[in-house]
Amino acid sequence: MTKTPNSETLGARIARLRRDKGLTQIELAERLQVSQPVVSDYENDVIRLPADVVAQIARILDASSDELLGIRAAARPASATSQIKNRRLFRRMQQIAQLPGRDQDALLRTIEAFISKTA
Repeated sequence: MTKTPNSETLGARIARLRRDKGLTQIELAERLQVSQPVVSDYENDVIRLPADVVAQIARILDASSDELLGIRAAARPASATSQIKNRRLFRRMQQIAQLPGRDQDALLRTIEAFISKTA
């Protein structure tokens, strides 16, 4: 697949969207029920993706097929991972978001107390 100066290949878009979602190649491979080297080949444009795989990847990465194929740009704000560069921190934040509100509040109070000591 050729790449024009200001465009990404399909594989590069998959890799970028996967990273934005905070997923590793292994995690994406597990969701696709393929091996990690297959995902690597997708991202490096070694394997041509069938339409059903494009649709499956789009669902997993919470993107439209048009966005994934480069037909249309994303019509949404920057993802949280573009603001939180530390993948481990981002994953923890996702886990915290799944906790009950009372537990989230307790964690926030602890974080705020810790930060106020260092400020």
